[in-house]
Amino acid sequence: MAAKIRIFSCAAIILGSLPIFGENGGEKQIMEASPVRELAPDYVVVGRSPNPKKIPTFSPSIIRGFGKRLIAAYEYGKLGNNKNAHILTSDDGGKTWTERANEKMVHGRLFKSGKSVYYIGNFGDLRIMRSDDNGSTWSQAAILKGSGGKELYWNDKSNVWKDKGNIYLAIMHRTENRLMPMTWTPCELAPVVMRAKEDSDLTKAENWTFSNEICFADLLPGFRENQFPWEYFGIPFYEQKYPGRNLVSVKRDKSGKMIDYKEFSPIGTLEPNIVRISDPDHYWFDPEKKTLHILARCNSGTVNYANLFKVSENGDGTITVGLESVPSGKKCLFLPVPGGQMYFHILYDKETKLFWMLGSQATYSMTRPDRLKPRVNGLPCEQRQRMVLHFSKNLVDWCFAGLVTKSDKPYESRHYASFDIDGDDLIILSRSGDEDAANAHDGNIITFHRVKNFRDLVY
Repeated sequence: MAAKIRIFSCAAIILGSLPIFGENGGEKQIMEASPVRELAPDYVVVGRSPNPKKIPTFSPSIIRGFGKRLIAAYEYGKLGNNKNAHILTSDDGGKTWTERANEKMVHGRLFKSGKSVYYIGNFGDLRIMRSDDNGSTWSQAAILKGSGGKELYWNDKSNVWKDKGNIYLAIMHRTENRLMPMTWTPCELAPVVMRAKEDSDLTKAENWTFSNEICFADLLPGFRENQFPWEYFGIPFYEQKYPGRNLVSVKRDKSGKMIDYKEFSPIGTLEPNIVRISDPDHYWFDPEKKTLHILARCNSGTVNYANLFKVSENGDGTITVGLESVPSGKKCLFLPVPGGQMYFHILYDKETKLFWMLGSQATYSMTRPDRLKPRVNGLPCEQRQRMVLHFSKNLVDWCFAGLVTKSDKPYESRHYASFDIDGDDLIILSRSGDEDAANAHDGNIITFHRVKNFRDLVY
């Protein structure tokens, strides 16, 4: 008897409604979820640490350059040591890569503007490089904002926004020089918006306009006293002990020796994406196109909350970052976003008129920290093994598009990914770890993935 071959849509797989065939070929519909298939489990290693246990890899960034060329960047290094950014190109769709530049820079992002490609990052100060030949050669890094050698800028590899002949970026500025290991301090970061004309020379500081700064810790009354004026949200999830860390749990062996511990740093914001709402039916739509919004990762101890900021372009050319309001008149700083507890990257696709978001999915955030499996890094909310894709028309209602890739091993990771649109596909560069990684945070490889025909995932 000939075997039956059936093809099912991605939507059916996502929804979990699949025909099940019995011994006699009988068919019935059940609502039991079949395992979600990974969209892009296969990968190409673009970068690898020379010493996996001591030198982790960070900050993947990828764009489609001019024509069919792909341009990627990443860094490796350890806190307190020199870190170098590596910029590479591929002319065969990501199968092979050629290194083009090596520069002392961290937290970098690639973007196109005018006829050039840029790489902006920081090394204490805020730096930028330019390529006029599609990523083959690069200028020396120019300093846009100095810092006196202190690590005051966190650029991250988030998105850029182009509109009205301008290019917009959101970065973070450290308002206080309180460095680790005393505490991890996203609470002392301020989102800053940068704007420039697309066709200007973006390596010149005078071509950029910078917004005001609002420190996250100053937005919330009682923050520095660890006395919060609200209830009912469960934020912060763990007790906060600003300006230090709260030792949440300690695990010891039979002899009493500490073998693991978990800490909670004060709540805060970091890793911002900048967007503009173009739907005239949206509550936050601005018909004069003088308003943008920032969605940023929120460190709260729990999952699926991001931070929201309103960006206003003023008549005198200045830019003001503040808070958005809802119809009740209440301010909105915390916004439900799937995976908002970790780094996420947002793109806008003009063809589908949808925002696409690549981020992390948590599955054990309510596990007590002292009961986590061995080799699980960080708090339960900081899971890094599952990279997922969502889409939304309004930045609030996010639809699950698929599981991009995952690892089931606690010391491996697929996270902190950057992505871009390449025709009908999504190209992805991930901060990853394999069996040689020190832990899920300190991965040892940078991996390239491709999600084919991503628009077919819309339902």
